[in-house]
Amino acid sequence: MRSALLGGASVLAAALAGALPAAAEPSYPAVYSFDIPKKPLLAALADFTATTGVQVVRPGAQRLEGEAPAVVGRQDTESALKKLLEGSGLRFRAAGPRTVTLERVGEIQPVQLATEAETLEPIDVIGQNVRRSDGGDGKYDVTAQEMERKQPNDIRDVFAGEPGIQVGSSIPLSQKVYVHGVEENNLAVSIDGAPQNNKVFHHNATTVIDPSLLKTARVDAGVAPADAGFAALAGSIAYETKDVVDLLGPASASVPGLVTKDGISPAASKDWGGFSKATFNTNGAVFSQNLGLFGRHNGFEVLGFFNVARGGKYKAGNGDKVGGTATHLTSGLGKVAYEADSGDRFEFSYERVSDDAYRPYRANGGDFEIAGRVGEPKTRRYDLDRQNAVFTYTDTTPEGWWDPKIVASWSKTKVGLPIWEWTGDTTPGGDRIFAYARDAMGDTSTYSAKAENKFSFEKGTVVAGVDFRRDRARIDYSPVDFDLPARERSTQAGAFAQARLEPIDRFHLSFGGRADYQWFRGVNDSPGAKKNHGGLSGNVSGEYELIDDLLTAKAAYSHVWGGVPLAENFVFNHLWLYEGAGQKLRATVADNVTLGLVAKHNGFTVEGSVFGTNIDNARNAKYSNAYDPDGFGGPALRDRLGAVWAPDLKTRGFEVGAGYAWDTGFARIKWAHIDVDINGRRGDADTGNYIATPVGDIITLTAAHTFTQHNVTIGADAEIAPKYKRVGFAYDENTGERYRLKHFKAYEVVNAFLEWKPQTVGFETTLRVDVKNIFDNTYGSRASYGSEFGNVTPLYEPGRSVIMSAAVKF
Repeated sequence: MRSALLGGASVLAAALAGALPAAAEPSYPAVYSFDIPKKPLLAALADFTATTGVQVVRPGAQRLEGEAPAVVGRQDTESALKKLLEGSGLRFRAAGPRTVTLERVGEIQPVQLATEAETLEPIDVIGQNVRRSDGGDGKYDVTAQEMERKQPNDIRDVFAGEPGIQVGSSIPLSQKVYVHGVEENNLAVSIDGAPQNNKVFHHNATTVIDPSLLKTARVDAGVAPADAGFAALAGSIAYETKDVVDLLGPASASVPGLVTKDGISPAASKDWGGFSKATFNTNGAVFSQNLGLFGRHNGFEVLGFFNVARGGKYKAGNGDKVGGTATHLTSGLGKVAYEADSGDRFEFSYERVSDDAYRPYRANGGDFEIAGRVGEPKTRRYDLDRQNAVFTYTDTTPEGWWDPKIVASWSKTKVGLPIWEWTGDTTPGGDRIFAYARDAMGDTSTYSAKAENKFSFEKGTVVAGVDFRRDRARIDYSPVDFDLPARERSTQAGAFAQARLEPIDRFHLSFGGRADYQWFRGVNDSPGAKKNHGGLSGNVSGEYELIDDLLTAKAAYSHVWGGVPLAENFVFNHLWLYEGAGQKLRATVADNVTLGLVAKHNGFTVEGSVFGTNIDNARNAKYSNAYDPDGFGGPALRDRLGAVWAPDLKTRGFEVGAGYAWDTGFARIKWAHIDVDINGRRGDADTGNYIATPVGDIITLTAAHTFTQHNVTIGADAEIAPKYKRVGFAYDENTGERYRLKHFKAYEVVNAFLEWKPQTVGFETTLRVDVKNIFDNTYGSRASYGSEFGNVTPLYEPGRSVIMSAAVKF
């Protein structure tokens, strides 16, 4: 993304000056790979800004009308902008090294285009390619502008309004993301390009991240491109954290007297700044404070960010405090970068999140009624720590076919908690007595590297490269009573290529493939514990404008080879058998398909899609199997074959939605229906650990409007989950008897916010009030663990909560 936003300032100044009648042609024009389809001129100029980092200023009070022609392939900035303005009656002139203003041809004053002067907002960019998705294809973009509007307090807030993405649990430590019902460990998840491997404990979250660090979040549901990473079985999730350029804008882009859309006049050539935000949540008396400082000088950039949140247990809608829900979160982000005059850019980032508080032992659930156990506390101290370090090299002024990117990363997640075990004694009533036995520490770590190059052609681009990753999962008990620590390891090497083309007008095509080889090592040297194997993956997706500027059809398919996933740390059994009774480790493979239609006209959007995912051999290892529903063999053998338990998953569903956007606001409604089957029977949250969870129907409504004359924004959203009767059966772990699960209860939750940005001199101030769960309902999220089990009280969501925040940027 750096190469799309940061070019050489001196080179661009020369290129832009070439637009003026008296200026000479630039000697070395900056060249970028453009992928802008025919679209309204305003949107096309936003794409241009996102690709080049050149700010296009449109002062005045008139609307920008008309369409821009398609601009595809490698072009210099001047040629691309001239092409976009063809037939518009507009021209541009340089107002700074990376800023242009628009004028009517024959006029001296800049053209009147909007109620206030403003720079065009950049749009989201993926892999240095403008992402072109208006729905209907399983792609979800939470852009920087959406993050600013949502002001998320947790990952559920990040994906609010998208019914196809559900987040289970109410506390960050145990929040898991489900995409079309599939758990995120079956997707290629990355943070700043670093792949994540966080399958530590099935009652924990797998990727704990503080949303205050985030710039964007992007999801490919089902079909993911080959350059998204290894084992994108059911898609991908890419989180991007904030950069200096996001906070200060492109170098030297500020112009004296320029007014942004927020009404703030930035200082000219501002190269340093900071921000701070304080938040108070009345439900649990939770207080959080963050501080960020950033700057740049002579090609160097530095950013530091720190956030602390502390508070007590919150109350559910029924007025009861929910045990194990206190807030004790600490997070930080640091980035250092250097960009040489040649365009070579080097960046190092380090991000860390820790959560240390008392949680339910099964941290993604509330109370569990388990017969025959006494003495075990309902909550215990959890110690979670996740780290992510990334080095990135890019060339921000690529020439010809040389447009490289190199990423090297390390990530690690640790979870520590005390373990209670049976003492061997029983109560007079026959219940077993449990007592503290030891501390356990599980950790996963990933080392990875990727080198790729983007080749640009007149019709589009091809990204090709190689990648490598080494994952380790480890559990350590103290004292060592079980011949532990135990660990599993996986090493993968792959090559990939992904083409993104516009072969004919109105048709966009993306296709690619991967070849991967894996070296897997189990916890011991039993037969089958070592597996060296490889496989191929492929994907294809396309969209065609059936009716110009009105109706677009989209379709996508992928087949993914994912190797053998690592097991969860806390179920490692040193006595496992990896082969026997006709069972052995097999590679996990998946097939995904999506079909959709999108209609857009004069601000109105109507969309619909159907989707399906099949995952075969979705490994979900168990310490042992207390019963034998899948025919593993005799009791003595099956208790040691938990290592290879790998059911098959099938999800099916659809999404429909409609919305309307106007100049200063929007309103939309979406409905998703998702069914989950595991091993041919209806799925449940327990069988679906690390695989999938039942969802049923989810309806979301979202609206927001800005009163520009007052700098006030209001908004509201709602999530409606009707009763879901498609439930399956479970087995009693002690008797093996089958019983029917409960129906999922219906719930509705409504939230609203009011935000004011008073005009100030020299800094920006934002005051905001959110009211969550306005009607104080008692409910557990549809994706939260155990809602369908009679012996489980789900982890209820917070009742009515008033969240007040004050932020300042300087």
